[in-house]
Amino acid sequence: MTAVATESDTRRVPRPRADALRNRERIVAAAREILVESGPDVPLDEIARRAGVGNATLYRHFPDRSTLILEVVHSVMARTADQAERAAAEETDAFEALSRFVHAAADERIGALCPLLSGSFNGDLPHLHAERERLEAAVEGLMEKARATGRLRTDVAVGDLMVALSQLTRPLPGTGCLNIDRFTHRHLQLFLDGLEAPARSRLPGAAATLEDLRHRR
Repeated sequence: MTAVATESDTRRVPRPRADALRNRERIVAAAREILVESGPDVPLDEIARRAGVGNATLYRHFPDRSTLILEVVHSVMARTADQAERAAAEETDAFEALSRFVHAAADERIGALCPLLSGSFNGDLPHLHAERERLEAAVEGLMEKARATGRLRTDVAVGDLMVALSQLTRPLPGTGCLNIDRFTHRHLQLFLDGLEAPARSRLPGAAATLEDLRHRR
């Protein structure tokens, strides 16, 4: 009788409660916004306040800052990779697919990936590495197709795109520019116009690759 009960217990895998899952999602969403606005050193109690949860709830899900930042980076990479793959599948014009991805990536707060690019934490975890590879492959595919049709200038690489996206989706330090969203897509469109071929100028230096971004000084 006891053996049967024990076996039954082992088959029951506890699932997180719906409210716990919602709280976790709210914390990650709030952290994603604040990381873009203020960088990775923002106080955790500010993230909890933005998420509408108590500090104890935040620490129950994420015991330290590094764990939370890793989760935000994973979330942003996964959602942004989804956007890239969806644009490639649904758009018939290669450059329009690239443009759609750029604007969608801004909405996903790709600027929150700055901690990953800076190498300030361990990004070699298997699940992060897999999402990073998926994102990189999807974006490279978008650019390669746009370049093959003659719409994308030939002197830019994926690193150029990712750096520009990060810079154009983050407010300038000390500006208090809380309404940056109303400028972001306008400025991204100016950037996209500059990516179109034929190139109107010669760019200084060499195209930035993903390997350049991963290089740790």
